Amino acid sequence: MALALRFITCLVLTVCIVASVDAAISCGTVASSLAPCINYLSKGGVVPPPCCAGVTKLNGMAQTTPDRQQACKCLQSTAKSVAGLNPSLAAGLPGKCGVSIPYPISMSTNCDNVK
Repeated sequence: MALALRFITCLVLTVCIVASVDAAISCGTVASSLAPCINYLSKGGVVPPPCCAGVTKLNGMAQTTPDRQQACKCLQSTAKSVAGLNPSLAAGLPGKCGVSIPYPISMSTNCDNVK
């Protein structure tokens, strides 16, 4: 329950962040699309189908460089506020869902360099 409350708080905070004018993806969209992934990203196990649906949806939305950069920044800001998130599981999530993205999922990724 505490994890869910933290995620909801994070979701509300990320919705309040103003997205770049050039980017069509908001942090609220990123957070809500990946909400079904939280248990997997914390505990592992089988990736739930709704999680992969969210990953696929975000990948389809992030077609321009500004969109990919914004999605990267949103992923990082959301990940910082999720207690117990396993970075290795996060890094491997796109591949587990059959999605290829042009940058690594990592807190050390420089989102401004994402193309």
